[in-house]
Amino acid sequence: MINRLNQLIVEYEQISEKMSDPEVISNIKVYSDLAREHRRIDFIIPKAKQYIKQYNHLKEDEEILQGNDKELKELVKDEINNLKQELDTLEDELKIFLLPKDPNDDKNTILEIRSGTGGTEAALFAENLFRMYIRFCENKKWKYEILSINDNEGGGIKEVIFSITGESVYAELKYESGVHRVQRIPDTESNGRIHTSAATVAVLPEAEDADINIIDKDLKIDTYRASGAGGQHVNKTESAIRITHLPTGVVVTCQDESSQHKNKDKAMKVLKSRLLDLEVEKINNERSQARKKMVSTGDRSAKIRTYNYPQGRITDHRINLTLYKLEEILNGNISEVIESLKAEDQKIQLEENI
Repeated sequence: MINRLNQLIVEYEQISEKMSDPEVISNIKVYSDLAREHRRIDFIIPKAKQYIKQYNHLKEDEEILQGNDKELKELVKDEINNLKQELDTLEDELKIFLLPKDPNDDKNTILEIRSGTGGTEAALFAENLFRMYIRFCENKKWKYEILSINDNEGGGIKEVIFSITGESVYAELKYESGVHRVQRIPDTESNGRIHTSAATVAVLPEAEDADINIIDKDLKIDTYRASGAGGQHVNKTESAIRITHLPTGVVVTCQDESSQHKNKDKAMKVLKSRLLDLEVEKINNERSQARKKMVSTGDRSAKIRTYNYPQGRITDHRINLTLYKLEEILNGNISEVIESLKAEDQKIQLEENI
C-alpha cells in the first residue's frame, strides 16, 4: 500500500509539472487527457499523504514499545490504538481508489435502446427509457446527439441510437446494459390487466481511431433510399447507408441525414463502438464468475431491472435493490441506482483482490 501511494504521489506531481509545460498546453488533446487524470487523482492525494504520515508515526510508536523507556511506552499505547483505527478507515477508502481502473471509463458513450417483447407497449416503454437517459444527461450537463431513430407506427420508438459526451460518461452508464422490463396497465387495456413488456439497452464505449483498426476490404457498404413515415425519413436519393463488417457480421444502418456522407460518418462511429464493445465483452467473459453474475456489461440478454407502475417501484435484480421512486427515476434521477451498483461492483473487486 505504502509503495503504491508513494508512486501515486509521484505520478500526480509529474502530471502537474507536465501541465505547466508550454508545449503540452498548446496540444489540446494531450492537455485534456492530463487534466482529466489530474482531476481523478487530485482528491485522493491529501488522504494518501495523511495515510503515509500516520503509518510512519505508527512505526515510530511501535519502535518505542520495543525500547526500555517505560514512561514513553505508556504514552504511545493509547496513541497506537487511535492510529490503527485512523489507518483502517483511510485504507478502506484508498483501496477502492486503487482498484484496477476500467480503461474505457473516461470514454464517451454510444447508447442504444430497442423495444423488445410487448409490441406497441414495448415501443412506448423504449421511449420512456430514452427520455429518462436524456434527462439524466441534462442533469449531468452532458451533451448528446441522436445518431439514428426509428419510430413505431403505433407510438413510441422501435430503436434509438445516440452518442453522449461528457466527464466519465461510460463509467456512469456502463451498468445500464441489459433488458429493462416494465409492468403496467396499457391505455388500451379495458379490463385493467397488468401487461409485461421489455426494452433492451446497450451501452458502448465510444471508440477512437486508436482503439479499432478497420480495414476497407473488411467492409461491405450499401446505399439505399431512406424510408419511413415522411419528413426527414424519406429521400428521393440513395442517401441511406448500410455497413457490414464482414469478419464479425456486425451491421449498422443510418438514414436520418439527407447527406450520404453524414450518414456514413455516423454509421462508422457506431460500427467502431460496437466492435470495441465486442472486445470489452470478451474481457468481461474472461473475468471471474462472481463478477459476471453481478453487473456484467457484456450479457445483453440478462434481465437487469423491472419498472412496476402500479406499485411505483423499480427493482434492480443484480443487487436486489428496490426503490419506491419510479416517477423520480423515470425523470432522470437514476444516480442512486448507479451509485449502488458501483458500490457492489467495488465490493466484489475488493474481495477478489484480497
